[in-house]
Amino acid sequence: MRVVRFNGGRVGVIESNDVVDLTELEHLNPKRWPDTAMIQFIERSNSRIGSLELPDSAPRVPLQDVTLDCPINWPNKVIAFPANYQAHIEEQKSSKVGLISKYTSGGQGFFLKANSSLSGPNEPIRLPPVEGREVHHECELAIIIGKGGRGIAKEAAYEHIFGYSCLIDVVIRGKEERVMRKSYDTFCPLGPWIVTRDEITNPQEMGIRLTVNGKERQKANTRDLIVDIPTMIEMSSAVMTLYPGDVIATGTPSGVGPIKEGDLVASFAEGVGALEVRVESSAVGDHPVWDKPQE
Repeated sequence: MRVVRFNGGRVGVIESNDVVDLTELEHLNPKRWPDTAMIQFIERSNSRIGSLELPDSAPRVPLQDVTLDCPINWPNKVIAFPANYQAHIEEQKSSKVGLISKYTSGGQGFFLKANSSLSGPNEPIRLPPVEGREVHHECELAIIIGKGGRGIAKEAAYEHIFGYSCLIDVVIRGKEERVMRKSYDTFCPLGPWIVTRDEITNPQEMGIRLTVNGKERQKANTRDLIVDIPTMIEMSSAVMTLYPGDVIATGTPSGVGPIKEGDLVASFAEGVGALEVRVESSAVGDHPVWDKPQE
């Protein structure tokens, strides 16, 4: 089941080439602020995955006629696992970033990325005017939490997953605080939809890749994750309660690189689909904190 937000926050499911609009049938209100309609749908539907019926009375709209929004725009949190592929660690060791082995997801855990950095498949990545700094793409698989909890055991982890999506983690390179470098608006494209867990036979064997202007830059498989999916859920829930709609970014493989205005960035996840976004320049976002040379 592919679940979408569309046309200003309405919630639906893709069936064939149509979007089945479930907004009214599920008593959701996308006009309320904050817009938590999708989170409410996820919380109600997690136990119905694989058995959710799409009534004939539900309105249907051709997929080609809708505007897809970011699948989740108001999660409680976005959790990110850094340095979670060995090839990426080696790549960063050889660069001026200077990662060492203890600075992996297994060694230092995770960080939080501002949920306001989330954007959808019809929004461009907007690059702030930070001269002398590179802005890089990072291709990642996103986990969407469906059933909340604290102290979740690895053996029960998959029960807490609603589904999966494509995610691009965008970052300004440098030594400033990671959260600041990764939390600009539009620095976390997500989508184009959420594929529910029952559609993915083995999430520990999913290929992911990223292209820029059609040229492949990143390619990996989730079997190469240092901290696997169940362990990510165990680790993060040991620290804080996970809530329906929370997003977990699982880490990026090697091949990260700069993006610039005019680029078309596409992230692919096996069994999920493709997320394509353009890159634009923004006049907003400069600050003296970026005046130091990139190191």
